[in-house]
Amino acid sequence: MADILLPSKISEVESSLVSPEPQRRRPAPKHAPRRLPELPLDDEIQAWSKPVQPVEDLDSVARRYPRRKLSLSSERKPMEFYDTPERPKAFSMDSLEFFFLIAQYFREALPLRLILLMIACQKAGGQIRLTQEEMATVLDVHRGKINEALQAVMSHGIVFKVRRGVYQFNPPYSYRVAEFIPGTELVEAEYVQVDQDKMIAKIRKDESLPDLVRFPSLEHMREAIEELRKKRAEERAARRLARAQRQEEGSAQ
Repeated sequence: MADILLPSKISEVESSLVSPEPQRRRPAPKHAPRRLPELPLDDEIQAWSKPVQPVEDLDSVARRYPRRKLSLSSERKPMEFYDTPERPKAFSMDSLEFFFLIAQYFREALPLRLILLMIACQKAGGQIRLTQEEMATVLDVHRGKINEALQAVMSHGIVFKVRRGVYQFNPPYSYRVAEFIPGTELVEAEYVQVDQDKMIAKIRKDESLPDLVRFPSLEHMREAIEELRKKRAEERAARRLARAQRQEEGSAQ
């Protein structure tokens, strides 16, 4: 028959197991940090099944893997442009410096309106297929005025005439790289692209064109703007001096 522990015997056993001193919490054993394997340089397929170290910044990753190209991309949002079914998503590349200077240089509105019209009517490669009659109709001015404004614009190498009804915008000022031509029941849709550097090379090889067209520069416009401002400042100073003299003569009388 098994021995039966009496209550007094149980209390003696418990007292022998409990220490009179307060127990201190033992610190948890320290485990070595888990080392994640590095991305293998010679086997890209295995990289998909192995964890890698967290990336703090792309520079540190680039230093670790100098032979790899790193890129960070996101979903592109659609470009918002007003367009028409005949000219879907049509836009051109324009020089902001060009816009800045012509806004200061041309003192009348018609040359600026004409430049904007020709930018809007560009085809791929920078060609403008408009006659002077069509320009006059769109801008609602007399054809003679269009001819004067067009000559002023062309004299600065901004555009030049290719043939009757066809003009070319100088690529460094404004250029349309590509255009999508919608198809019809008889003609398939077409995407036309003309790189700017090829058009510039073609223009520079044509020795029949003026130098300001072949080698465009806005420096002459900058100089003309400064001369005009200086002249207008001198005229204002002369008017102020004349007004002061008249006031002195009136007070003397």
